[in-house]
Amino acid sequence: MRKLLNEELNRLDVEAYKRTEKNPVIIVLDNIRSLNNIGVAFRTSDAFLIEAIFLCGITACPPHRDIHKTALGSTESVDWKYFSSTREALSYLKKNGYEVISVEQADDSINLLDFRYKKEQKYALIFGNEVRGVEQEVVQNSDFVVEIPQFGTKHSLNISVSIGVVLWDYVFKINNL
Repeated sequence: MRKLLNEELNRLDVEAYKRTEKNPVIIVLDNIRSLNNIGVAFRTSDAFLIEAIFLCGITACPPHRDIHKTALGSTESVDWKYFSSTREALSYLKKNGYEVISVEQADDSINLLDFRYKKEQKYALIFGNEVRGVEQEVVQNSDFVVEIPQFGTKHSLNISVSIGVVLWDYVFKINNL
């Protein structure tokens, strides 16, 4: 066994990526402080062919050196939009037919392992601030709240890890892998 060379990976260039059909999912970043986490959100969204990222509140926007450090150019491939508040983004999403899912620990949350996506449905996945999580008002106005099962002492994952886990779960389930 040998590692593949970069030229063997069949990577899309930015133009081909833009033309490729995307998964009908929008990632919503609710007041994310870390520029590195924002960059990773772009990179992970690129990897899973996500429709767009919505940057809300204090979440920084490209171009920024620290976002680019972890995004590795994916700010050029993944579409994004800024909203002054997550509530504003939530309103936009609901008006445009997205089911809104907050990824958060909450009463009546659905274990991510048990959540079933509908192929024909568009989704928005909201990931919250590194300290406070998803805003309570946003949680209350979400269609669903899903929780990543955790078994240790912390019950807290970095947002970049959470995005990777939830997007992999979505792609795995929607494509019946």
